[in-house]
Amino acid sequence: LLALPLLQSLELSGCAALRELGPGLAAALPALHTLVLRGNALGPAGLGAGLGGPLPALRLLDLSGNGLEALPAALGGAGPAEEEEAAAAPAFPQLRSLNLSGNRLRELGPGLARAAPQLQALLLSGNRLRALPGGLLPPAGGGAALPGGPFPLLSRLEAADNEVEELGADIAALPALKSLDVGNNQLRELPAALADCPRLKEANFRGNQLKDKRLEKMVNGCQVKAILEYLRAGGRGKGKAESAREEARKKKREKQQKKDGRDGEQDELEEASKLLVKVLHISENPVPLVVKATPGVKDVRPFIVCCVLKGVNLKPGNALKRFLTAQTKLHEDICEKRTAATIATHDLQLIKGPLLYDVQPPDELKITPLGRKEIKAKDLLRQLQLEAEEQRKQKKRQNVSGLHKYLQLLDGKDNYPCLVDAEGVVISFPPITNSEKTKIRKQTRDLFLEVTSDTSLQICKDVMDMLILKIAELNRLTLENNEDSGSDNESDALCGPVNLNPSQNVQPMNLPLVVEQVRVVDTDGNLKVLYPSKTDLTTVSSLLTVIR
Repeated sequence: LLALPLLQSLELSGCAALRELGPGLAAALPALHTLVLRGNALGPAGLGAGLGGPLPALRLLDLSGNGLEALPAALGGAGPAEEEEAAAAPAFPQLRSLNLSGNRLRELGPGLARAAPQLQALLLSGNRLRALPGGLLPPAGGGAALPGGPFPLLSRLEAADNEVEELGADIAALPALKSLDVGNNQLRELPAALADCPRLKEANFRGNQLKDKRLEKMVNGCQVKAILEYLRAGGRGKGKAESAREEARKKKREKQQKKDGRDGEQDELEEASKLLVKVLHISENPVPLVVKATPGVKDVRPFIVCCVLKGVNLKPGNALKRFLTAQTKLHEDICEKRTAATIATHDLQLIKGPLLYDVQPPDELKITPLGRKEIKAKDLLRQLQLEAEEQRKQKKRQNVSGLHKYLQLLDGKDNYPCLVDAEGVVISFPPITNSEKTKIRKQTRDLFLEVTSDTSLQICKDVMDMLILKIAELNRLTLENNEDSGSDNESDALCGPVNLNPSQNVQPMNLPLVVEQVRVVDTDGNLKVLYPSKTDLTTVSSLLTVIR
């Protein structure tokens, strides 16, 4: 293992005998960008000497489901060289996602902010934390100041199912915080400082016995915006008069409520109730779709998660275009420019099952790409490469757009991954494109969703969770806008795998989308993955009501 200096992704999971990492891992694998160590027996002290040096390229580190009782020294935890390390360069300068869920952590140290200054997602659910942020943020005036402050990019913080008794006012010191989950803890109060988090849009406070019973009801029903407004206005027992600015906001809200003819809290409850998804169990489906994965995908792109989504309406206005834009953002963010995972969507009515997830040589794989004629994979990539070079010359810059950005993801592959229908037609060629055969149009009602990855199965599930949430959000937006059906303009679907934006303007507004489970099996019929299972969609449960 230590003789693979170009290794970029490593997963060692589910090994009860793995108690610490051997020395030299960081020095031997400098190119590592994904390290998954889920469900082992690491701890309680940490990782041993395995991460004794910096990993400058590491973007994702998953240490969930271990026995860690303290933050490892490599991640800024207490250690003998703590003072010297404080002045050293960050050990993980590119780390974006850190998963410490399902351990036994009781506190966090401020060293993490220095070890991973670019951290965007910190997952701490299922530990024994008593306070948040607690020791995560350096004390004011203590130690050398961090450029831009601690965690300037941290947008997602999850600490559900801990023992948190105090949510500190310094939570407002996280300027980029968008999503906060502190559900199922021991909180009695929520700090008014939450209202000072400028970007906070998603939050879960359910499962806490709050003193303010009105606030507790809002937590279980209203959207985040209403909760923050309540905290901003003083909440319960604050004793301070509202400022003139808050009075003006209050009057404006009252005026709007009278105009709408309904109470503000009721409006928030109705709005939240629209984000509904019903899961159809495979045993309830008379004709379930099955995907069979061949052994060959293991060495190329081993992970795939699929499901069927029914009840969408792509006709109104710019609904389809909006989701094309949203999916592009998903590819750029959570999919890490398709290096971590790739999303593909299809018109279910145009698919002939069962499906085969397979690999084929570049000179044998044939596909009809979106907006193009049938072509061999190797010729398609050559054609795209020529287009990219021409694009660079015309725009006189190095960056390229569209599919041309992803050509390097297949470098060095002897076989290419593909999804094939029962008629032998290739309908997907990840991470490059889909087939024109299953292209989604405004008339599409039922969708087949597919997420593939060469990194991990969990990343596929996380991306699928976010995709379904985005569909539900955009569905609600389309309904509220009450748009008319627009022209069937699909030109922007030529830039990558087909996209979608569900909406239901011909159905009751609270009718849920239906997600049908899809099994992925091996060639002998043994189950590899079922999505969504009982544990799926939990990462978005604070924003999405799932009926199982």
